[in-house]
Amino acid sequence: MQPETLFSALSHPVRLGVLSILLDGDQTAGGLAEHFALSRSAVSEHLGVLRHAELVQERKAGRERFYSLNAAAFEQVGQWLAPYEDYWKARLSRLAQQLEDER
Repeated sequence: MQPETLFSALSHPVRLGVLSILLDGDQTAGGLAEHFALSRSAVSEHLGVLRHAELVQERKAGRERFYSLNAAAFEQVGQWLAPYEDYWKARLSRLAQQLEDER
């Protein structure tokens, strides 16, 4: 998946909220909609964006569709962010050292 697709999907507060809820386990679109002041169809549209970005997976069980997090996509996000994390850790370490030296 392209980074711009993933980060575009992560850029909306409702989609971030959906992902947070899915941390606790699988949910249906209706179950997710109960957490927002949105219709089930609006939540389904957000789920479509998250599915397209491969951040969530869909599983059919009878008439219901359950959504869950896709760990592989989050690993990819982590890999893209790792160089920036390393950069900021190094900068903060240098700042801490400068402050210590000034004491």
